[in-house]
Formats: sequence, C-alpha cells, structure tokens
Amino acid sequence: MARIIYVEHNGTQHEVEVADGVSLMEGALSNGIPGIDGDCGGNCACATCHVYIGKGWETKTGERSENEAAMLDLADGLQENSRLACQIVSSPALDGLVVTMPETQH
Repeated sequence: MARIIYVEHNGTQHEVEVADGVSLMEGALSNGIPGIDGDCGGNCACATCHVYIGKGWETKTGERSENEAAMLDLADGLQENSRLACQIVSSPALDGLVVTMPETQH
C-alpha cells in the first residue's frame, strides 16, 4: 500500500492510502478526491484524471504509453511531468508520491 498525496490546484492536500495494484485514479475516486473525474473509467480514453507528477518520481511511475501521450495532447495545461492517473498503478515504490491537479480540473 502506498501513501499518495493528491494536491488540488488551489493547494489543498489529500493524503490517502492506495492499495497495491489500484490505479491512482481509482484511489482518488474511492476517496472522494476533487479534481479527478475518471469519466472513461480508467480506459485511457479521456484526460479527466490528468495530474502532474512530483519531481523525482518520473522513473518510479513509468513512462507514458502512446495512448496516454495521445490523450494528454488533448488536455489543458500539458507539461513534461503530465500523466493520466489511470495509467499509474500503486505499489510500495510510490509511497509518498505527490500528484497535483491542473487548474482546469476542479
């Protein structure tokens, strides 16, 4: 289980435990985290779970797939550290990960 810190665009933090094997999107939805909608149900078919990965965590969260990159191209506020929370799976290696939501997701 990993402790994930979700940060809303306004700075409000939500620290929750996300079980191993569960996507960060599912973890956010099951804990009522505002700013992550997951409209496509985690199928990498929208960008309503767009997050920014904290510095230094890129290698632990993995690389974007082609599908994820294509969806992120449609997202507002795309940055180098942009990811879809549905494509990041919780594991002990992610304990303490900080993800921030773009201002357009509130």
